[in-house]
Amino acid sequence: MQEFYNKAFLVFLSLLLTSGLVAYFCIDKTFLQVSLLPNTNEHLQWQTEVQTDSDQGGDSSVKITDDKFSLNFQLALTPTARYPYGAVNLVFKDRDGNAQYVDLSAFDKMTFSSKCSIPSTLSFALLTFDEQVSTHGDYLSYRSPSTFFACNQQWQKIELDLTRLETAQWWFEMFKVDLSNKAYKLNQVAKLNFGSSIQVPMNTDTNVQISEITLVGHNWFYLYLLAAVLVLVWSGYGLWFFRQHSRALIIELQNKIQRDRPLVAYQQISVAPLRDKDRSAILHFMATQYANPDLNLEAMAIEIGVSRTKINDILKSELGFTFTGYLNKLRLTEAARLLAQEEDANIAEIAYSVGYKNVSYFNKLFKEEYRCTPKVYKSLHDKTLTEGHEQSPE
Repeated sequence: MQEFYNKAFLVFLSLLLTSGLVAYFCIDKTFLQVSLLPNTNEHLQWQTEVQTDSDQGGDSSVKITDDKFSLNFQLALTPTARYPYGAVNLVFKDRDGNAQYVDLSAFDKMTFSSKCSIPSTLSFALLTFDEQVSTHGDYLSYRSPSTFFACNQQWQKIELDLTRLETAQWWFEMFKVDLSNKAYKLNQVAKLNFGSSIQVPMNTDTNVQISEITLVGHNWFYLYLLAAVLVLVWSGYGLWFFRQHSRALIIELQNKIQRDRPLVAYQQISVAPLRDKDRSAILHFMATQYANPDLNLEAMAIEIGVSRTKINDILKSELGFTFTGYLNKLRLTEAARLLAQEEDANIAEIAYSVGYKNVSYFNKLFKEEYRCTPKVYKSLHDKTLTEGHEQSPE
């Protein structure tokens, strides 16, 4: 059995290591983090674009000083236009520099750090193509859900929920969309927009710094895949362990019985006694009287006329057992033989037939001897016979 346990332990360690690697891979794929700043991402490439109120006759200005490692721009609003406005768009591009849509549906949050030279409230919006309303290239028709965030003179971490942005009411009115239709998709996003709000001071240059823009999301497919793989792998290991353990236990029991047969071959002992008179008397008496539930060392010593000490000495030197140990060996070996041979073996009846008055005590000794209960031993032996019949040629 030790060889089996060593093998099972090595298989367990191998599966544990493999499961750990698969879990690391799947968890890494499940919880997504994609950085947009610094602007080095090969899959989500973008370019900055300035947007102001000039189309309304305003003269607000936006001047970008850095868009590689951080988004750094000067924002100056003037009250010339009816709705003064200034913003910087992150326009997604392909490798050839052409505008494209990107699928951000796997992301539900965006984090970044912000800092403003003058305390302000800025806006964030994303422009996403709406299949029912939008026209390609006409960004005004794109749905642009948005939110606001505070920007102060100290760096602060901002976290925005991309699934809970609000679309401006004017867009619903302009394109005749029901106000209750607030749902939007993130599978065709054209731009990200960082801009002003009505709470940005007028006629003042405000320096805005935004860094470490990161999209955060999840892809549950890999977590489900991990669960399925772990269930299959460890269920398979459990099934393999159970079957191999049963086979190893059967082989060990068979080997043990083969080893014990010469030691307790009471039928041969009864017809071919040993030359030594005392040894012959002891072994012959125990071989024929082991089933007597009242057999004990004192009674045996009186019956064969050999002292208790000498009985134990002879058994110890010849067989390596004390009186009690050898008596149990005889009884349990016979019990194992009966369990294996009798198809409808009754455990209690067998316990009584080999000399045990207490079935629980018999079960305890049997388990210590064979590492399984009599019931399990019987089922394993029956299983061996069944498999043998199935594998034998007709």
